[in-house]
Amino acid sequence: FTELSINAFDYNCHIDLIKLLKQEGELVRLRKARQKMSELFPLTEEIWLDWLKDEIRLTEEEPNREKVYELFETAVIDYICPDIWLEYAQYSIGGMGSPGGMDKVRSIFERAVTAVGLHMTKGHVVWEAYREFENVMLSTVQPPPGRILNHEEQELLKTQIERIHTLFRRQLAVPFMDMEATYAEYDEWSEHGVADTVIHQYKKALQQMAKCKSFEEALIVAEPPKLAEYQSYIDFELKEGDPARVQIIFERTLAENCLVPDMWAKYTTYLDRQLKIKDMVLSSHERAVRNCPWTMGLWKSYLLALERHGADHQTVSDVFEKALNAGFIQATDYVEIWQAYLDYLRRRVDFSKESSKELEELRGAFSRSLDYMKQDVEERFSESGDSSCIIMQIWARIEALHCKNIQKARELWDSIMTKGNAKYANMWLEYYNLERSYGDPLHCRKALHRAVQCTSDYPEHVSEVLLTFERVEGSLEDWDVAVQKTETRLNRINVQRAKVAEKEANLAGQDVGRADQRRKTKADKKGQKNVQKGTRAGEKRKAEQDDNSGTKRHRGNGNQPSEYMETETGLSGRNAPPGYKPAAHGNKRAAAAVHKQNDDDDKPELRNDNSSVFISNLAYTLEEPEAKLRTQFETCGPVKQIRPVFGTKGNFKGYCYVQFESTVSVAEALKLDRREVEGRPMFVSPCVDKNKNPDFKMFKYNTSMEKQKIFISGLPFSCNKEQLEEICKSHGTVKDIRLVTYRSGKPKGLAYVEFADEAQASQAVLKLDGMCVEDNTISVAISNPPSRNMDKPGSHRLMTDMPRQVFGARGRGRTQLSLLPRSLHRQSGSVSKVENGTAAERMPATASEALNAAGETKPLSNSDFARMLLSK
Repeated sequence: FTELSINAFDYNCHIDLIKLLKQEGELVRLRKARQKMSELFPLTEEIWLDWLKDEIRLTEEEPNREKVYELFETAVIDYICPDIWLEYAQYSIGGMGSPGGMDKVRSIFERAVTAVGLHMTKGHVVWEAYREFENVMLSTVQPPPGRILNHEEQELLKTQIERIHTLFRRQLAVPFMDMEATYAEYDEWSEHGVADTVIHQYKKALQQMAKCKSFEEALIVAEPPKLAEYQSYIDFELKEGDPARVQIIFERTLAENCLVPDMWAKYTTYLDRQLKIKDMVLSSHERAVRNCPWTMGLWKSYLLALERHGADHQTVSDVFEKALNAGFIQATDYVEIWQAYLDYLRRRVDFSKESSKELEELRGAFSRSLDYMKQDVEERFSESGDSSCIIMQIWARIEALHCKNIQKARELWDSIMTKGNAKYANMWLEYYNLERSYGDPLHCRKALHRAVQCTSDYPEHVSEVLLTFERVEGSLEDWDVAVQKTETRLNRINVQRAKVAEKEANLAGQDVGRADQRRKTKADKKGQKNVQKGTRAGEKRKAEQDDNSGTKRHRGNGNQPSEYMETETGLSGRNAPPGYKPAAHGNKRAAAAVHKQNDDDDKPELRNDNSSVFISNLAYTLEEPEAKLRTQFETCGPVKQIRPVFGTKGNFKGYCYVQFESTVSVAEALKLDRREVEGRPMFVSPCVDKNKNPDFKMFKYNTSMEKQKIFISGLPFSCNKEQLEEICKSHGTVKDIRLVTYRSGKPKGLAYVEFADEAQASQAVLKLDGMCVEDNTISVAISNPPSRNMDKPGSHRLMTDMPRQVFGARGRGRTQLSLLPRSLHRQSGSVSKVENGTAAERMPATASEALNAAGETKPLSNSDFARMLLSK
């Protein structure tokens, strides 16, 4: 009860409450709970049957039968369900002894065969029950052997026999699965055999059944929701053109797919355009919005149908108010539903009268719509959904055209222009056309002059319109003013455009210059590495020649010296700076790891990036990473080698490479991305050499709206995938769940849940938003991730890192602290920017930085330090 008081639209909570009350035997409260749920939602066939059977047991007395009849009437409205109709007819037989009871039973049976009698797989059950009832009635009027009937009794007997004949003939004219059994039963029952006309109708039904049989068989073997199979069946029946059969296949489809807005839209459109039967059309529209209340298009169609069939004004207004409270998922939906209602109100007004109640209601509705957009819609979506002020434009045109109130129209257009629309040429031209049609030349000229001054997107166009207007309407003085004003404005625009173009060209040139400088710097560093490598190789050979210790050297295996800092070429690959001392020999595991790693590094011919994946975000404390990762990835295919990356002292760096025997295994390995390894999510990505593919970026998640996926925030940190799936699965088929975590594996309280289709996701948003999960109120919306701008030209982020130091010949270890004051590290210029993830070139701010950039190490005096501090 507490949860329902917070969110009355929690479908699952209603179901749970009903189950609990039924277990406890709280019959009165159970009845109220079911009534409350039926007011908010259409109930499924199973829920209705349970409710009806409980009510039948509770109301055994005759006076209460009417309440059960009313409940049955409500039940048969929600969906076309043969079992409910059959239960209804059988229950009515129990009241046959009351006045008019016989006629009521026959009336219910007739309605049942009309509603579900064409159901190819279940309709025959209702027909057979109807015939069984009439057979029982026949037995009551048949005389015992030897008794002669009077004339009235004979007529009654003939009438009853004819009723049964008629039912057989009607059923045999309808295609059913296994209808041969019905024909055989009729042939046996009829004393004079089966008439030729009946045989003809039966054969036609058999032919129709043969056409439909493949569709019915496809539905039997298909898995829910069977939308594709039902759609093929619907298309077939639409081509056949039998309205009754089209209606029954739509109803069958919707009974199994009641949360698919598109299917409801197709059905109601068909009824609106083809059948046009008021009760059928309006009830179908009402059922559509009860099943999919979040779909604006269904409410809009409902309003039009009500107006089309002459519903009273209060009914239309009530439906519109329900639509506003339905919880649409986009701001533009509210704009459209308001437009539909305002169109309806406008059509009610008799504009031949200067003032009327309907006109005042229309104006009040326009004012209310603007307030609603500004307050309710903007508060929820952070936008009004009507940036072009379409509603105000329509209001202005109605005031000018129908009410002859051009002053009100001008006031509305002034308000439109103050909402950020004055810079658009098309908005000014709309206003100008209004003045041209309903205003006067003076206000036309004013509008065009303002347009020339304010327009920033197409000033040439509005200038041309002004000059054309003055050619037709203006004097020489007006022409001169227009020419001067347009020339001045266009000259100013051209100067602004030239500055922008020059700025863009400069930026492009700077980008090219930076790229050239980066390539040159990289080439210089590579050359220096090759020189240093050659020098060390010579020193090594000399040392080997002088080494008389008897230690055997393996010259052919290409082992790297232990000074080599990190192992993976293209990722680290840096040689140790002069003065580096290797790890102590006491750490045997570290030495073994580095030694094995260096062995792998010197065999690049054994590597294949196409059959490898890159693993990152592993814990630095992970022991035996090769063995543990082999266990993880052996399920993906045969593993050729695993290359964990170690530091200088044998400490694991948190990343490695896994190479498979076949490239087929890579796709399976990538599926293990984000799997937890000792409490941290393991990142798995393709193995790409950044030297060969510097622009390679990988972001596996979508950055645009995903209508079949929902975004949940505010989750408790203890919530796991299983708990979240339990919460979501009752609203549809859950295809995937992704919990968002930090790199450490700790949860952020966010998640993405993907459903089978858009309808299920929309239903989940409606039911779950505002729900409490372990004392946390969660927020749920359709997934619409922000765009990632890091790779777009012109995007940037602030760079606050200290400038990198360039050291002399001796170098400096990574962990060695700098004794230079932190303030001297900072840059004096403006904060530099990063474009596409690369730091912009920075000019040295001080003499020391200039010297360092040149690779020199000139010592600084105390006066130098003083000047630098004062300059800060």
